[in-house]
Amino acid sequence: MESTVNEFTHGHGMRRCRYRGQGKAHIQHALTAVAVKIERLSGLPPAEEALVPRRPTAFQRYLDQREIPRPKSWRALGS
Repeated sequence: MESTVNEFTHGHGMRRCRYRGQGKAHIQHALTAVAVKIERLSGLPPAEEALVPRRPTAFQRYLDQREIPRPKSWRALGS
């Protein structure tokens, strides 16, 4: 639930209403919700730019040079 609210506030600008009046604001919110549902159902990634991966740290380069496998998450080691 929190991720959906966050997506609406930050991704679709729902903190500010484009129209005056409760009825018009409700219609804007409903149509935005429909658009988000269609976007999710279509399976297409959002129209944001692709994130650029960070450069490896010195420790990661050390492991790679010695061909030591490293997990994607160090937190996964404890489980």
